[in-house]
Amino acid sequence: MDALIQTDPLLHELVTRGRITAAQAEEVAEEHNRTGKPVRGAVLDLGLVKEEALLETIAGALGTDRILIRDMAPDEETLRSLPASVARMYNVVPVAVDTESATLATWDLLNPEVVDELAFVLSKDIRLVVAAESEIAEVIKEHYGDDSESISDMLSSLESEMEEAGSLVSERAGEAAQVIDLEEAASAAPVVRFVNLVLYQAIRDRASDIHFEPFEDEFKIRYRVDGALYEMAPPPKHLALPVISRIKVVSGLNIAERRLPQDGRIQIQIAGRPVDLRVSCLPTQHGESVVLRVLDRTVVSLDLDAIGLPEDVLEAFRDDIAKPNGIVVVTGPTGSGKTTTLYSALHEINDVETKLLTAEEPVEYDIDGIVQVPINEQVGLTFARALRAFLRQDPDVIMVGEIRDLETAQIAIQASLTGHLVFSTLHTNDSAGAVTRLIDMDVEPFLIASTLIAVLGQRLVRTICADCKTTYLPEDDMLAQLGLTRDSVGQRPFSFGAGCKQCNQAGYRGRRGIFEYLRVNDPIRRLINERRPTIAIREKAKETGMRTLREDGIRCILDGYTTVEEVLRYT
Repeated sequence: MDALIQTDPLLHELVTRGRITAAQAEEVAEEHNRTGKPVRGAVLDLGLVKEEALLETIAGALGTDRILIRDMAPDEETLRSLPASVARMYNVVPVAVDTESATLATWDLLNPEVVDELAFVLSKDIRLVVAAESEIAEVIKEHYGDDSESISDMLSSLESEMEEAGSLVSERAGEAAQVIDLEEAASAAPVVRFVNLVLYQAIRDRASDIHFEPFEDEFKIRYRVDGALYEMAPPPKHLALPVISRIKVVSGLNIAERRLPQDGRIQIQIAGRPVDLRVSCLPTQHGESVVLRVLDRTVVSLDLDAIGLPEDVLEAFRDDIAKPNGIVVVTGPTGSGKTTTLYSALHEINDVETKLLTAEEPVEYDIDGIVQVPINEQVGLTFARALRAFLRQDPDVIMVGEIRDLETAQIAIQASLTGHLVFSTLHTNDSAGAVTRLIDMDVEPFLIASTLIAVLGQRLVRTICADCKTTYLPEDDMLAQLGLTRDSVGQRPFSFGAGCKQCNQAGYRGRRGIFEYLRVNDPIRRLINERRPTIAIREKAKETGMRTLREDGIRCILDGYTTVEEVLRYT
Protein backbone atom coordinates (compact mmCIF):
# COMPACT_ATOMS: atom_id res chain seq x y z
CA MET A 1 0.00 0.00 0.00
CA ASP A 2 1.22 3.54 -0.81
CA ALA A 3 3.15 5.19 2.05
CA LEU A 4 0.80 8.19 1.87
CA ILE A 5 -2.18 6.00 2.83
CA GLN A 6 -0.40 5.03 6.05
CA THR A 7 0.86 8.53 6.90
CA ASP A 8 -2.02 10.78 5.81
CA PRO A 9 -4.65 10.69 8.59
CA LEU A 10 -7.60 11.62 6.32
CA LEU A 11 -6.80 8.98 3.69
CA HIS A 12 -6.25 6.42 6.44
CA GLU A 13 -9.64 7.28 8.01
CA LEU A 14 -11.46 7.05 4.66
CA VAL A 15 -10.05 3.54 4.03
CA THR A 16 -10.55 2.36 7.64
CA ARG A 17 -14.18 3.56 7.70
CA GLY A 18 -14.90 1.92 4.33
CA ARG A 19 -15.66 5.17 2.51
CA ILE A 20 -13.14 4.29 -0.22
CA THR A 21 -11.26 1.13 -1.20
CA ALA A 22 -7.48 0.66 -0.96
CA ALA A 23 -7.33 0.84 -4.79
CA GLN A 24 -9.16 4.19 -4.76
CA ALA A 25 -6.80 5.42 -2.04
CA GLU A 26 -3.88 4.51 -4.32
CA GLU A 27 -5.55 6.61 -7.03
CA VAL A 28 -5.84 9.57 -4.61
CA ALA A 29 -2.19 9.18 -3.56
CA GLU A 30 -1.14 9.17 -7.22
CA GLU A 31 -3.18 12.33 -7.95
CA HIS A 32 -1.71 14.01 -4.84
CA ASN A 33 1.86 13.10 -5.85
CA ARG A 34 1.33 14.15 -9.47
CA THR A 35 -0.35 17.51 -8.91
CA GLY A 36 0.47 18.41 -5.30
CA LYS A 37 -3.27 18.83 -4.54
CA PRO A 38 -4.19 18.28 -0.86
CA VAL A 39 -5.62 14.80 -0.24
CA ARG A 40 -9.03 16.32 0.58
CA GLY A 41 -9.12 18.14 -2.78
CA ALA A 42 -8.01 15.04 -4.69
CA VAL A 43 -10.74 12.88 -3.07
CA LEU A 44 -13.47 15.39 -4.00
CA ASP A 45 -12.09 16.09 -7.51
CA LEU A 46 -11.99 12.38 -8.35
CA GLY A 47 -15.62 12.11 -7.19
CA LEU A 48 -14.88 9.18 -4.86
CA VAL A 49 -16.76 10.64 -1.88
CA LYS A 50 -19.44 13.34 -1.61
CA GLU A 51 -18.49 16.35 0.54
CA GLU A 52 -21.13 15.47 3.17
CA ALA A 53 -19.70 11.96 3.63
CA LEU A 54 -16.20 13.44 3.82
CA LEU A 55 -17.27 15.89 6.55
CA GLU A 56 -18.92 13.07 8.53
CA THR A 57 -15.69 11.05 8.28
CA ILE A 58 -13.67 14.03 9.57
CA ALA A 59 -16.16 14.61 12.40
CA GLY A 60 -15.98 10.91 13.35
CA ALA A 61 -12.17 10.96 13.35
CA LEU A 62 -12.12 14.08 15.55
CA GLY A 63 -14.81 12.62 17.83
CA THR A 64 -17.03 15.64 17.34
CA ASP A 65 -20.20 16.89 15.62
CA ARG A 66 -21.01 17.99 12.09
CA ILE A 67 -22.71 21.39 12.38
CA LEU A 68 -24.26 24.17 10.29
CA ILE A 69 -22.64 27.49 11.21
CA ARG A 70 -25.89 29.38 10.57
CA ASP A 71 -27.60 27.25 13.26
CA MET A 72 -24.87 28.21 15.77
CA ALA A 73 -25.23 31.91 14.74
CA PRO A 74 -21.95 33.19 16.27
CA ASP A 75 -22.18 36.90 17.21
CA GLU A 76 -19.64 39.65 16.40
CA GLU A 77 -17.92 39.36 19.77
CA THR A 78 -17.38 35.61 19.31
CA LEU A 79 -15.97 36.12 15.79
CA ARG A 80 -13.69 38.93 17.03
CA SER A 81 -12.14 36.59 19.62
CA LEU A 82 -10.06 34.98 16.84
CA PRO A 83 -7.51 37.14 14.95
CA ALA A 84 -8.30 37.33 11.22
CA SER A 85 -4.85 36.01 10.27
CA VAL A 86 -5.34 32.91 12.47
CA ALA A 87 -8.78 32.26 10.95
CA ARG A 88 -7.32 32.48 7.44
CA MET A 89 -4.15 30.52 8.15
CA TYR A 90 -5.90 27.50 9.74
CA ASN A 91 -9.30 27.85 7.98
CA VAL A 92 -11.20 27.90 11.29
CA VAL A 93 -13.93 30.19 12.68
CA PRO A 94 -15.10 30.50 16.31
CA VAL A 95 -18.73 29.51 16.87
CA ALA A 96 -18.81 29.67 20.71
CA VAL A 97 -16.38 31.21 23.21
CA ASP A 98 -16.32 31.52 27.00
CA THR A 99 -13.61 32.41 29.53
CA GLU A 100 -12.13 28.89 29.57
CA SER A 101 -12.68 27.45 26.10
CA ALA A 102 -13.36 28.16 22.42
CA THR A 103 -15.36 26.03 19.96
CA LEU A 104 -13.88 26.32 16.47
CA ALA A 105 -15.45 25.10 13.23
CA THR A 106 -13.07 23.46 10.72
CA TRP A 107 -13.45 21.57 7.45
CA ASP A 108 -10.14 19.72 7.72
CA LEU A 109 -8.75 16.92 9.86
CA LEU A 110 -6.46 19.15 11.95
CA ASN A 111 -3.51 17.37 13.51
CA PRO A 112 -2.93 17.60 17.30
CA GLU A 113 0.04 20.01 16.87
CA VAL A 114 -2.22 22.55 15.11
CA VAL A 115 -4.85 22.22 17.87
CA ASP A 116 -2.14 22.78 20.50
CA GLU A 117 -0.94 25.88 18.66
CA LEU A 118 -4.48 27.28 18.44
CA ALA A 119 -4.94 26.64 22.17
CA PHE A 120 -1.67 28.46 22.84
CA VAL A 121 -2.43 31.46 20.61
CA LEU A 122 -5.95 31.86 22.09
CA SER A 123 -4.92 30.87 25.66
CA LYS A 124 -8.06 28.67 25.84
CA ASP A 125 -9.02 25.00 25.67
CA ILE A 126 -10.08 24.15 22.11
CA ARG A 127 -13.08 22.09 21.04
CA LEU A 128 -13.47 21.39 17.32
CA VAL A 129 -16.67 20.97 15.32
CA VAL A 130 -16.92 20.27 11.58
CA ALA A 131 -18.63 22.52 9.01
CA ALA A 132 -18.67 22.80 5.21
CA GLU A 133 -15.71 24.53 3.55
CA SER A 134 -18.03 26.93 1.70
CA GLU A 135 -19.69 28.02 4.98
CA ILE A 136 -16.33 28.67 6.67
CA ALA A 137 -14.99 30.54 3.63
CA GLU A 138 -18.13 32.71 3.59
CA VAL A 139 -17.78 33.62 7.30
CA ILE A 140 -14.08 34.43 6.87
CA LYS A 141 -14.81 36.62 3.84
CA GLU A 142 -17.76 38.39 5.46
CA HIS A 143 -16.38 38.99 8.96
CA TYR A 144 -12.62 39.24 8.49
CA GLY A 145 -12.44 41.50 5.41
CA ASP A 146 -10.02 40.84 2.58
CA ASP A 147 -6.53 39.45 3.12
CA SER A 148 -4.68 42.75 2.98
CA GLU A 149 -6.95 44.27 5.63
CA SER A 150 -6.45 41.32 7.97
CA ILE A 151 -2.67 41.56 7.61
CA SER A 152 -2.41 45.30 8.27
CA ASP A 153 -4.90 44.99 11.17
CA MET A 154 -2.93 42.11 12.64
CA LEU A 155 0.32 44.07 12.44
CA SER A 156 -1.15 47.09 14.19
CA SER A 157 -2.97 45.05 16.86
CA LEU A 158 0.17 43.02 17.56
CA GLU A 159 2.38 46.11 17.84
CA SER A 160 1.64 46.78 21.51
CA GLU A 161 1.79 43.08 22.51
CA MET A 162 5.03 42.65 20.59
CA GLU A 163 6.56 45.75 22.14
CA GLU A 164 5.98 44.08 25.50
CA ALA A 165 7.51 40.77 24.37
CA GLY A 166 10.34 42.62 22.67
CA SER A 167 11.28 44.67 25.71
CA LEU A 168 11.39 41.43 27.71
CA VAL A 169 14.05 40.15 25.31
CA SER A 170 15.92 43.36 24.58
CA GLU A 171 16.81 43.73 28.26
CA ARG A 172 18.38 40.25 28.19
CA ALA A 173 19.73 40.22 24.65
CA GLY A 174 23.41 40.70 25.43
CA GLU A 175 26.03 38.05 24.76
CA ALA A 176 25.15 36.39 28.06
CA ALA A 177 21.49 35.82 27.07
CA GLN A 178 20.43 32.51 28.57
CA VAL A 179 18.86 29.83 26.38
CA ILE A 180 15.86 29.71 28.69
CA ASP A 181 15.24 33.45 28.19
CA LEU A 182 15.41 33.04 24.42
CA GLU A 183 13.00 30.09 24.51
CA GLU A 184 10.62 32.10 26.68
CA ALA A 185 10.71 35.05 24.27
CA ALA A 186 10.41 32.80 21.17
CA SER A 187 7.34 31.16 22.71
CA ALA A 188 5.55 34.41 23.63
CA ALA A 189 2.07 34.35 22.03
CA PRO A 190 2.54 37.59 20.01
CA VAL A 191 5.84 36.31 18.55
CA VAL A 192 4.23 32.98 17.60
CA ARG A 193 1.33 34.80 15.96
CA PHE A 194 3.63 37.22 14.15
CA VAL A 195 5.79 34.43 12.67
CA ASN A 196 2.66 32.52 11.61
CA LEU A 197 1.33 35.67 9.96
CA VAL A 198 4.56 36.22 8.01
CA LEU A 199 4.51 32.60 6.79
CA TYR A 200 0.81 32.80 5.91
CA GLN A 201 1.24 36.01 3.90
CA ALA A 202 4.27 34.60 2.06
CA ILE A 203 2.43 31.40 1.08
CA ARG A 204 -0.65 33.41 0.06
CA ASP A 205 1.52 35.61 -2.18
CA ARG A 206 3.18 32.48 -3.72
CA ALA A 207 6.63 33.46 -2.41
CA SER A 208 9.52 31.12 -3.20
CA ASP A 209 11.77 32.52 -0.41
CA ILE A 210 11.30 34.50 2.83
CA HIS A 211 14.25 36.60 4.06
CA PHE A 212 14.63 37.77 7.70
CA GLU A 213 17.49 40.27 7.75
CA PRO A 214 18.70 42.14 10.88
CA PHE A 215 20.62 45.37 10.19
CA GLU A 216 22.11 47.92 12.60
CA ASP A 217 18.94 50.04 12.88
CA GLU A 218 16.20 47.89 11.37
CA PHE A 219 14.85 44.38 10.93
CA LYS A 220 13.78 43.69 7.34
CA ILE A 221 11.47 40.94 6.12
CA ARG A 222 11.35 40.39 2.36
CA TYR A 223 9.61 37.87 0.07
CA ARG A 224 10.76 36.69 -3.32
CA VAL A 225 7.76 36.36 -5.64
CA ASP A 226 8.25 35.38 -9.30
CA GLY A 227 11.99 36.08 -8.96
CA ALA A 228 11.64 39.65 -7.57
CA LEU A 229 12.04 40.69 -3.90
CA TYR A 230 9.29 42.65 -2.10
CA GLU A 231 9.61 44.14 1.38
CA MET A 232 6.83 43.89 3.96
CA ALA A 233 6.17 46.42 6.75
CA PRO A 234 9.24 46.02 9.00
CA PRO A 235 8.65 44.94 12.61
CA PRO A 236 10.50 46.73 15.46
CA LYS A 237 14.27 46.05 15.46
CA HIS A 238 14.26 44.52 18.97
CA LEU A 239 12.01 41.70 17.72
CA ALA A 240 14.76 40.30 15.47
CA LEU A 241 16.09 38.00 18.20
CA PRO A 242 12.77 36.48 19.39
CA VAL A 243 11.42 36.12 15.83
CA ILE A 244 14.57 34.40 14.55
CA SER A 245 14.70 32.27 17.72
CA ARG A 246 11.08 31.23 17.05
CA ILE A 247 11.99 30.05 13.54
CA LYS A 248 14.97 28.12 14.95
CA VAL A 249 12.80 26.48 17.62
CA VAL A 250 10.21 25.34 15.04
CA SER A 251 12.91 24.02 12.67
CA GLY A 252 14.70 22.12 15.45
CA LEU A 253 17.90 24.21 15.37
CA ASN A 254 20.12 25.09 18.33
CA ILE A 255 18.94 28.54 19.44
CA ALA A 256 22.01 29.05 21.64
CA GLU A 257 24.37 28.69 18.64
CA ARG A 258 24.62 32.07 16.92
CA ARG A 259 28.20 31.91 15.61
CA LEU A 260 27.92 29.14 12.99
CA PRO A 261 25.63 28.64 9.97
CA GLN A 262 22.82 26.10 10.54
CA ASP A 263 20.31 24.37 8.25
CA GLY A 264 16.93 22.92 9.17
CA ARG A 265 13.48 22.12 7.88
CA ILE A 266 9.91 22.99 8.89
CA GLN A 267 6.83 21.02 7.81
CA ILE A 268 3.58 22.92 8.41
CA GLN A 269 -0.02 23.13 7.24
CA ILE A 270 -1.02 26.58 6.00
CA ALA A 271 -4.61 27.22 4.91
CA GLY A 272 -5.16 23.48 4.60
CA ARG A 273 -2.06 22.95 2.43
CA PRO A 274 1.04 21.02 3.51
CA VAL A 275 4.11 23.23 2.99
CA ASP A 276 7.79 22.37 3.47
CA LEU A 277 10.21 25.16 4.41
CA ARG A 278 13.99 24.76 4.14
CA VAL A 279 15.69 26.97 6.75
CA SER A 280 19.18 28.47 6.47
CA CYS A 281 20.71 30.58 9.30
CA LEU A 282 23.79 32.70 8.64
CA PRO A 283 25.60 34.68 11.39
CA THR A 284 26.08 38.36 10.39
CA GLN A 285 27.48 41.45 12.08
CA HIS A 286 24.04 42.44 13.47
CA GLY A 287 22.54 39.03 14.28
CA GLU A 288 21.49 36.00 12.28
CA SER A 289 20.12 36.34 8.77
CA VAL A 290 17.55 33.61 8.09
CA VAL A 291 16.23 32.53 4.69
CA LEU A 292 13.31 30.13 4.30
CA ARG A 293 12.94 28.39 0.93
CA VAL A 294 9.26 27.55 0.37
CA LEU A 295 8.59 24.13 -1.15
CA ASP A 296 4.86 24.15 -1.85
CA ARG A 297 3.77 21.11 -3.86
CA THR A 298 0.40 22.75 -4.66
CA VAL A 299 2.23 25.48 -6.60
CA VAL A 300 4.75 23.23 -8.39
CA SER A 301 3.19 20.53 -10.53
CA LEU A 302 5.62 17.67 -11.20
CA ASP A 303 3.98 16.95 -14.53
CA LEU A 304 5.97 17.20 -17.76
CA ASP A 305 2.94 18.58 -19.63
CA ALA A 306 2.63 21.45 -17.11
CA ILE A 307 6.20 22.75 -17.44
CA GLY A 308 5.47 24.75 -20.60
CA LEU A 309 7.85 23.00 -23.02
CA PRO A 310 6.97 23.77 -26.68
CA GLU A 311 5.26 20.80 -28.34
CA ASP A 312 8.24 19.77 -30.52
CA VAL A 313 10.72 20.04 -27.59
CA LEU A 314 8.37 18.09 -25.30
CA GLU A 315 8.14 15.28 -27.85
CA ALA A 316 11.93 15.13 -28.32
CA PHE A 317 12.56 15.30 -24.54
CA ARG A 318 10.08 12.46 -23.93
CA ASP A 319 11.89 10.33 -26.53
CA ASP A 320 15.28 11.01 -24.94
CA ILE A 321 14.30 10.30 -21.31
CA ALA A 322 12.87 6.94 -22.42
CA LYS A 323 16.28 5.78 -23.76
CA PRO A 324 18.03 2.98 -21.86
CA ASN A 325 21.36 4.77 -21.40
CA GLY A 326 23.14 8.07 -21.95
CA ILE A 327 23.29 11.46 -20.21
CA VAL A 328 20.60 14.17 -20.30
CA VAL A 329 21.71 17.54 -18.87
CA VAL A 330 19.49 20.49 -17.88
CA THR A 331 21.33 23.80 -17.74
CA GLY A 332 20.60 27.33 -16.54
CA PRO A 333 21.33 29.70 -13.63
CA THR A 334 20.20 29.13 -10.02
CA GLY A 335 16.42 29.42 -9.71
CA SER A 336 15.65 28.68 -13.35
CA GLY A 337 13.56 25.57 -12.57
CA LYS A 338 16.15 22.90 -13.50
CA THR A 339 15.29 20.67 -10.52
CA THR A 340 11.55 20.88 -11.24
CA THR A 341 12.17 19.82 -14.85
CA LEU A 342 14.29 16.84 -13.73
CA TYR A 343 11.74 15.81 -11.08
CA SER A 344 9.01 15.93 -13.72
CA ALA A 345 11.13 13.75 -16.03
CA LEU A 346 11.71 11.25 -13.18
CA HIS A 347 8.00 11.31 -12.36
CA GLU A 348 7.20 10.53 -16.01
CA ILE A 349 9.39 7.39 -16.10
CA ASN A 350 8.78 6.28 -12.49
CA ASP A 351 7.12 2.86 -12.58
CA VAL A 352 7.39 -0.50 -10.83
CA GLU A 353 9.82 -1.88 -13.42
CA THR A 354 12.36 0.95 -13.09
CA LYS A 355 14.79 1.53 -10.21
CA LEU A 356 15.45 5.27 -9.79
CA LEU A 357 18.11 6.78 -7.53
CA THR A 358 18.80 10.49 -6.91
CA ALA A 359 21.65 12.32 -5.16
CA GLU A 360 20.54 15.83 -4.21
CA GLU A 361 21.71 18.76 -2.11
CA PRO A 362 19.23 18.90 -0.46
CA VAL A 363 16.25 16.65 -1.33
CA GLU A 364 13.53 19.12 -2.32
CA TYR A 365 10.44 16.96 -2.84
CA ASP A 366 9.75 13.44 -1.59
CA ILE A 367 8.54 11.27 -4.46
CA ASP A 368 7.15 7.79 -3.81
CA GLY A 369 9.04 5.00 -5.55
CA ILE A 370 12.32 6.95 -5.92
CA VAL A 371 15.29 6.37 -3.60
CA GLN A 372 16.54 9.88 -2.72
CA VAL A 373 19.91 10.49 -1.06
CA PRO A 374 20.75 13.87 0.52
CA ILE A 375 24.38 14.94 -0.11
CA ASN A 376 26.30 15.79 3.09
CA GLU A 377 29.81 17.01 2.33
CA GLN A 378 30.59 17.58 6.04
CA VAL A 379 30.64 13.82 6.60
CA GLY A 380 32.26 13.11 3.23
CA LEU A 381 29.12 12.13 1.30
CA THR A 382 29.87 13.99 -1.95
CA PHE A 383 28.09 13.66 -5.31
CA ALA A 384 30.96 11.50 -6.59
CA ARG A 385 30.89 9.18 -3.59
CA ALA A 386 27.08 8.79 -3.73
CA LEU A 387 27.26 8.12 -7.45
CA ARG A 388 29.91 5.44 -6.98
CA ALA A 389 27.70 3.75 -4.36
CA PHE A 390 24.67 4.01 -6.67
CA LEU A 391 26.32 1.77 -9.25
CA ARG A 392 26.31 -1.06 -6.69
CA GLN A 393 22.54 -0.59 -6.08
CA ASP A 394 21.43 -1.99 -9.47
CA PRO A 395 19.72 1.20 -10.72
CA ASP A 396 18.15 1.85 -14.13
CA VAL A 397 18.06 5.65 -13.88
CA ILE A 398 20.31 7.92 -11.81
CA MET A 399 19.87 11.63 -11.13
CA VAL A 400 22.87 13.62 -9.87
CA GLY A 401 21.88 17.06 -8.54
CA GLU A 402 24.84 18.76 -10.21
CA ILE A 403 28.05 17.86 -12.05
CA ARG A 404 30.60 20.05 -10.26
CA ASP A 405 33.95 18.37 -10.83
CA LEU A 406 35.88 15.93 -13.01
CA GLU A 407 35.35 12.98 -10.64
CA THR A 408 31.53 13.32 -10.69
CA ALA A 409 31.55 13.80 -14.48
CA GLN A 410 33.73 10.70 -15.01
CA ILE A 411 31.51 8.48 -12.85
CA ALA A 412 28.36 9.81 -14.59
CA ILE A 413 29.95 8.92 -17.95
CA GLN A 414 31.01 5.51 -16.62
CA ALA A 415 27.42 4.88 -15.43
CA SER A 416 26.07 5.84 -18.84
CA LEU A 417 28.57 3.56 -20.66
CA THR A 418 27.54 0.63 -18.44
CA GLY A 419 23.88 0.90 -19.45
CA HIS A 420 22.34 3.51 -17.13
CA LEU A 421 20.37 6.65 -17.98
CA VAL A 422 21.83 9.63 -16.10
CA PHE A 423 20.14 12.99 -15.46
CA SER A 424 22.05 15.99 -14.13
CA THR A 425 22.36 19.79 -14.14
CA LEU A 426 25.11 22.26 -15.03
CA HIS A 427 25.35 26.01 -14.42
CA THR A 428 25.98 27.44 -17.90
CA ASN A 429 24.43 30.28 -19.90
CA ASP A 430 23.09 28.13 -22.73
CA SER A 431 22.85 24.53 -23.86
CA ALA A 432 25.95 24.62 -26.11
CA GLY A 433 27.99 25.95 -23.17
CA ALA A 434 27.38 22.67 -21.30
CA VAL A 435 29.67 20.82 -23.71
CA THR A 436 32.46 23.37 -23.28
CA ARG A 437 32.05 23.26 -19.48
CA LEU A 438 32.55 19.48 -19.46
CA ILE A 439 35.67 19.82 -21.66
CA ASP A 440 36.95 22.55 -19.26
CA MET A 441 36.61 19.99 -16.45
CA ASP A 442 39.11 17.82 -18.42
CA VAL A 443 36.53 15.27 -19.57
CA GLU A 444 37.75 13.63 -22.80
CA PRO A 445 35.72 14.96 -25.80
CA PHE A 446 35.21 11.45 -27.26
CA LEU A 447 33.53 10.39 -23.97
CA ILE A 448 31.18 13.40 -24.08
CA ALA A 449 30.36 12.74 -27.74
CA SER A 450 29.55 9.08 -27.10
CA THR A 451 27.41 9.52 -23.94
CA LEU A 452 25.66 12.92 -24.07
CA ILE A 453 22.15 12.55 -25.53
CA ALA A 454 20.83 16.11 -25.16
CA VAL A 455 21.10 19.39 -23.25
CA LEU A 456 18.00 21.38 -22.25
CA GLY A 457 18.74 25.06 -21.56
CA GLN A 458 16.07 26.97 -19.66
CA ARG A 459 15.15 30.25 -17.98
CA LEU A 460 12.06 31.39 -16.08
CA VAL A 461 10.43 34.63 -17.27
CA ARG A 462 7.59 36.39 -15.45
CA THR A 463 4.18 36.14 -17.11
CA ILE A 464 1.94 39.16 -17.61
CA CYS A 465 -0.90 39.47 -15.06
CA ALA A 466 -4.14 38.47 -16.82
CA ASP A 467 -6.16 41.07 -14.88
CA CYS A 468 -4.21 44.14 -16.06
CA LYS A 469 -2.84 42.94 -19.41
CA THR A 470 -2.61 45.79 -21.95
CA THR A 471 -1.64 45.55 -25.63
CA TYR A 472 0.38 48.02 -27.74
CA LEU A 473 2.17 48.16 -31.11
CA PRO A 474 5.98 48.04 -30.65
CA GLU A 475 8.32 50.75 -32.00
CA ASP A 476 10.90 49.84 -34.67
CA ASP A 477 13.87 50.29 -32.28
CA MET A 478 12.30 47.79 -29.83
CA LEU A 479 11.91 45.26 -32.67
CA ALA A 480 15.57 45.87 -33.65
CA GLN A 481 16.66 45.01 -30.06
CA LEU A 482 14.97 41.63 -30.48
CA GLY A 483 16.43 41.14 -33.97
CA LEU A 484 12.97 41.40 -35.56
CA THR A 485 11.72 43.50 -38.48
CA ARG A 486 8.39 45.25 -38.98
CA ASP A 487 7.65 42.88 -41.90
CA SER A 488 8.14 39.75 -39.76
CA VAL A 489 5.82 41.04 -37.01
CA GLY A 490 3.25 42.95 -39.06
CA GLN A 491 0.47 44.37 -36.91
CA ARG A 492 0.73 41.75 -34.14
CA PRO A 493 0.47 43.58 -30.79
CA PHE A 494 2.87 43.13 -27.85
CA SER A 495 1.59 43.15 -24.24
CA PHE A 496 2.54 44.45 -20.79
CA GLY A 497 0.92 44.51 -17.32
CA ALA A 498 -0.32 47.94 -16.22
CA GLY A 499 -0.28 46.87 -12.52
CA CYS A 500 -3.32 46.04 -10.36
CA LYS A 501 -4.27 44.77 -6.90
CA GLN A 502 -4.12 41.11 -8.03
CA CYS A 503 -0.40 41.37 -8.91
CA ASN A 504 0.60 43.89 -6.20
CA GLN A 505 1.06 46.54 -8.94
CA ALA A 506 3.93 44.50 -10.43
CA GLY A 507 2.23 43.85 -13.81
CA TYR A 508 3.36 40.21 -13.58
CA ARG A 509 1.84 37.17 -11.93
CA GLY A 510 3.48 33.75 -12.14
CA ARG A 511 6.36 32.52 -14.29
CA ARG A 512 6.82 30.22 -17.25
CA GLY A 513 9.86 28.61 -18.85
CA ILE A 514 11.61 29.46 -22.08
CA PHE A 515 13.73 26.65 -23.49
CA GLU A 516 16.34 25.60 -26.03
CA TYR A 517 16.92 21.93 -26.74
CA LEU A 518 20.23 20.77 -28.17
CA ARG A 519 20.12 17.14 -29.33
CA VAL A 520 23.57 15.63 -29.86
CA ASN A 521 23.54 14.32 -33.44
CA ASP A 522 26.45 13.25 -35.69
CA PRO A 523 27.46 16.77 -36.90
CA ILE A 524 27.52 17.98 -33.24
CA ARG A 525 29.55 14.91 -32.19
CA ARG A 526 32.16 15.74 -34.82
CA LEU A 527 32.46 19.30 -33.46
CA ILE A 528 32.79 17.99 -29.87
CA ASN A 529 35.57 15.58 -30.91
CA GLU A 530 37.36 18.48 -32.63
CA ARG A 531 37.10 20.58 -29.39
CA ARG A 532 35.32 23.34 -31.29
CA PRO A 533 34.18 26.42 -29.27
CA THR A 534 30.67 26.99 -27.88
CA ILE A 535 29.69 29.37 -30.69
CA ALA A 536 30.46 26.77 -33.40
CA ILE A 537 28.37 24.13 -31.58
CA ARG A 538 25.50 26.63 -31.14
CA GLU A 539 25.53 27.61 -34.83
CA LYS A 540 25.55 23.97 -35.95
CA ALA A 541 22.66 23.17 -33.55
CA LYS A 542 20.66 26.09 -35.00
CA GLU A 543 21.35 24.78 -38.51
CA THR A 544 19.95 21.40 -37.48
CA GLY A 545 16.75 22.90 -36.05
CA MET A 546 17.44 24.18 -32.50
CA ARG A 547 15.47 27.27 -31.39
CA THR A 548 17.57 29.49 -29.08
CA LEU A 549 16.37 30.87 -25.74
CA ARG A 550 15.94 34.29 -27.38
CA GLU A 551 13.82 32.82 -30.20
CA ASP A 552 11.65 30.90 -27.71
CA GLY A 553 11.32 34.12 -25.67
CA ILE A 554 10.13 35.97 -28.80
CA ARG A 555 7.52 33.21 -29.31
CA CYS A 556 6.26 33.93 -25.75
CA ILE A 557 6.14 37.70 -26.47
CA LEU A 558 4.12 37.18 -29.68
CA ASP A 559 1.78 34.78 -27.87
CA GLY A 560 1.18 37.48 -25.21
CA TYR A 561 2.66 35.57 -22.27
CA THR A 562 5.53 37.90 -21.33
CA THR A 563 7.13 41.28 -22.05
CA VAL A 564 10.08 42.41 -24.16
CA GLU A 565 11.91 43.55 -20.97
CA GLU A 566 11.73 40.06 -19.43
CA VAL A 567 13.08 38.33 -22.55
CA LEU A 568 15.92 40.85 -22.98
CA ARG A 569 16.78 40.50 -19.29
CA TYR A 570 17.09 36.71 -19.33
CA THR A 571 18.45 35.92 -22.82
